[in-house]
Amino acid sequence: MTFARLPGKDDFVRFSPGFGQRYLITIDVEEEFDWTRPIQREGYSLDALEAITDFQKLCEQYGVTPLYLVDWPVISDPRGRDIYGALVREGRAEVGIQLHPWVNPPFDEEVTQRNSYAGNLPPELERAKFFALRDAITQATGKQPIAYRAGRYGIGPETLNLLRDAGVRFDTSVRANFDYSKADGPNFSSFPLEPYWLDRTLGIVELPVTSVYWGLLRRQGTVFPLAQMAGLTKSLMARGRLLERISLTPEGISVTEVIRGIDIALDDGLPILNFSFHSPSLRPGYTPYVRAQADVDALFEWWHQVFSYLAARDVQPTSIAEIDAAIGR
Repeated sequence: MTFARLPGKDDFVRFSPGFGQRYLITIDVEEEFDWTRPIQREGYSLDALEAITDFQKLCEQYGVTPLYLVDWPVISDPRGRDIYGALVREGRAEVGIQLHPWVNPPFDEEVTQRNSYAGNLPPELERAKFFALRDAITQATGKQPIAYRAGRYGIGPETLNLLRDAGVRFDTSVRANFDYSKADGPNFSSFPLEPYWLDRTLGIVELPVTSVYWGLLRRQGTVFPLAQMAGLTKSLMARGRLLERISLTPEGISVTEVIRGIDIALDDGLPILNFSFHSPSLRPGYTPYVRAQADVDALFEWWHQVFSYLAARDVQPTSIAEIDAAIGR
């Protein structure tokens, strides 16, 4: 199977009876750059790198084992190697691969919007960047990563071959219900939320990032790709409570909205709720969602409320290791 084909009914993963419904916390651990400007190879910072320790303490308070998907600038920095190496060795977190091709060697391509999606690169260049990053993470942590997320969700037709050859068992690059094709990226607007097999023989699984629909049209069974509608139409649909997309993230989604999204995902029987956010949001001024210290405080309060709500609904945290053990083969 390639990422160009939607999964069939027999491709969905089945879990052991006692697994139930769980949630996974995934973090895009990356450099800081200006999201409003064209992507550049230079000029980024790593000022927020060590802020992850505060989030790790929060996770441990609630018994959560986060999955940190780290990129080249982070793992090539001595501080990043120390932080994530220790977390893996101590069993406090899991570390996977996140490929930002424009800051990941070898630098053989022009920096453009199209080339910011790794899946658009020539296969041999995507491969070289991927393995350079995988090997750096392995060296830093002492453990080969088995989870991958393409930066900007930029998977392509050759990405699965990379996962096969690298021994990576889980991909979490599919952002279901989103369409990036107008920016030369992939279109996930018709992809499902449920985990499914990319390669059953080798045991490679897709764990989509969770975004659900809410509103009158959804309840009437007439959901259609919101990502493909014009911006004005989307705004009117949301304000009219006809159709609204809710992503499980603290970035731009209120606690009230995300609890609604959690309820929808659970009521739909989704086995894994995949939450995500970007590590620079742990310090003010580095993402559009967190501009001041009050926003950082609000982000942590968001997580406190979400973790508490999930516990109240008896939804337990999970990890890549637990998911792997629970998959029925």
